Amino acid sequence: MKITELKIKGPILLEQKTFNDDRGFFMERFKLKDFKEAGITCDFVQDNFSHSKPGVIRGLHYQFDKPQGKLFTVTRGRCLDVIVDIRYDSPTRGQSISVEFSSDNPKWFYIPAGFAHGFCVLGSDPLDVLYKVDTYYNGAGEGGILWNDPALGIEWPVSSPLVSDKDRALPTFAEYLRQPKF
Repeated sequence: MKITELKIKGPILLEQKTFNDDRGFFMERFKLKDFKEAGITCDFVQDNFSHSKPGVIRGLHYQFDKPQGKLFTVTRGRCLDVIVDIRYDSPTRGQSISVEFSSDNPKWFYIPAGFAHGFCVLGSDPLDVLYKVDTYYNGAGEGGILWNDPALGIEWPVSSPLVSDKDRALPTFAEYLRQPKF
C-alpha cells in the first residue's frame, strides 16, 4: 500500500495495489491489517454510502459530539473531495486540502476527527461514495461550515452547483471560530 502524507498533519491518502488485465482490475478493497500498519488504528463502526447527481456539492460537514474519523473512497464516478482543518490548536487551522478521486483510480482518504468534509461531483456521471466512520452518527452533534465561504479559498469546479438548503444555511468559518467545536 502506498501512503501519502499531505500538507496538513493527520489526513493521509492510501493507494492499494491493483491487479489489471483486459477485463478490468481486482484489488483487496479493505484489509484491516494493511490499514493498521498505515497507522489507522481506530475501529470503524459504520459504513455510509452516498449517491449524488452531477453538479452536486455536499458539505462542509463535521460531527463535534462524538467526533468522527472517516475513511473515504469513490466507487463510481469522479469527485473533488475537500477537507478543512477546524482543530482549535492546529497551526493549519482554516487551511484546506482538495483531492480528486475517481472509480478508475481507487484510493482511500483517511480524514481524522477535527476536519470539516465535503465533495463536489465532477463530470456528467453520477457519483457513488463509500466511507467508513469510527463513531456512530449523532444528528444532535453535527455541524458544518458554509461550502463557498470566500475566507476558505476553496476552488470548487462547478459554476451552478446543486446544494441542499441545509448546506446553504451553514455558518461561515469566521462564525465557526466564535464558538469552535474542536
